[in-house]
Amino acid sequence: MGLKRIKSALLSVYHKDGLDDIVRELASAGVKLYSTGGTLEFIKSLGLEATAVESLTGYPSILGGRVKTLHPGVFGGILARRSVEGDGVQLAEYGIPEIDLVIVDLYPFEATVASGTDEAAIIEKIDIGGISLIRAGAKNHKDVVIVGSQAQYGELLGLLQEQGCATTFEQRRRFAALAFGVSAHYDSAIFNWFNVREELPAFRASYDGGRGLRYGENPHQKGAFFGALDEVFEQLHGKEISYNNLLDIDAAVNLIAEFGDGAGATFAILKHNNACGVGTGATVFQAYERALAGDPVSAFGGVLICNRPIDADVAGKINELFCEVILAPGYDAAALETLRSKKNRIILVLKSIARPTPQFRSLLNGVAVQDRDLKVGGMDGETKTATKRQPTVAEMTDMVFANKIVKQSKSNAIVLAKDGQMLASGVGQTSRVDALRQAIEKAKSFGFTLRGAVLASDAYFPFADCVEIAHGEGIDTIVQPGGSVRDGDSIEYCDAHDMTMIFTGLRHFKH
Repeated sequence: MGLKRIKSALLSVYHKDGLDDIVRELASAGVKLYSTGGTLEFIKSLGLEATAVESLTGYPSILGGRVKTLHPGVFGGILARRSVEGDGVQLAEYGIPEIDLVIVDLYPFEATVASGTDEAAIIEKIDIGGISLIRAGAKNHKDVVIVGSQAQYGELLGLLQEQGCATTFEQRRRFAALAFGVSAHYDSAIFNWFNVREELPAFRASYDGGRGLRYGENPHQKGAFFGALDEVFEQLHGKEISYNNLLDIDAAVNLIAEFGDGAGATFAILKHNNACGVGTGATVFQAYERALAGDPVSAFGGVLICNRPIDADVAGKINELFCEVILAPGYDAAALETLRSKKNRIILVLKSIARPTPQFRSLLNGVAVQDRDLKVGGMDGETKTATKRQPTVAEMTDMVFANKIVKQSKSNAIVLAKDGQMLASGVGQTSRVDALRQAIEKAKSFGFTLRGAVLASDAYFPFADCVEIAHGEGIDTIVQPGGSVRDGDSIEYCDAHDMTMIFTGLRHFKH
């Protein structure tokens, strides 16, 4: 289809920034402008003419502004089908003008919720007239252009300037799709706010800001990400972030979140969503060296993350390793210069964010939802010493350290640690014994002695075999959830060999 000229427009928006150029473009083209409340005042402040929507409805804005546009005099002009003769006859009969362009920007419901204000204020930010205008304009996109958000002002302005206040059917259809996206996101936010209290058996999720990825996990799979990555990090350098990069970044962010300011300098290296090295230290340099020592082979091509800024000395050491991604709260100028020497290396500034509590994933023909695992075994009052031998302060510190890591590792998982350093881990195994043996073999292969190390398990030991194997390697301190019907066997073995075992009561499966 060819271009369809815009002869009239209705504007009712919350955010006015960016609207002035649009209004001037419409006015210069002779477009008849209708508007409401604050938007009308804004247009007039630009020295331009606009007609109050009350002239169409015959009613003033009532109920404190709750009702302004909800009237056949407005919606008839938007929904009338220009190709249906009877619609035109009825418009003429009731003196309703056609409206060719509708520009809406809704009350900021999500921002109001985020502000922490009271319920009454939140309820008042549930837009009624605006959402109705969006749906009406989008439904009748064959004849009407609908702009449903401030985010679309720029795109509309470009079309108005390039095409002389005229649009094609394809363009109107695109704006309609965007408008229904705005409507769906808005209603999902409102539902989720209500559903925090009601817990209705329904699931709604909506994310804007979609970005295409080169591909998914593999080149033959399409991939995309929806969300506001700029709220999580700022990219300073490197190639386009891939789907697999995002999975590793997510795992890295979740792991480093376990080590807040009180944990001291902590560095972690991850590969395929699992930590291959984690170290704490008096300095970032020491923490990095201890993390790298945990598995310098797997660290190749990994994702590095630190809870402290990176300086030039640390950057120089990192530069000896090929790594895909590095995340930190900041970098000094010399560190950045060094790290940027590898053109594809992704350098990210990690921001402080509140991670969403609900987690969900697609399963079978639906979605599974759960609360995020926010606890760490060993850090709450439910922890108890199951054996006669009590842990020392140093052992308890290492058990908490190891449990933070095992919590963020793929099950079945075992982590071995000593003095704030992960010595090795066994992850993703179908047998807990296999996970332990894998960890022991890795630790030995990199020259670690296991005497005095602690063992953390993400789930209970169904038999005493893991305890026996650990003792045989000099590991005499164990932290696990407990809960097996055979816990007594493990406790008996520990007591007979002067071992310590802590039960946390918290399982940390991760699949």
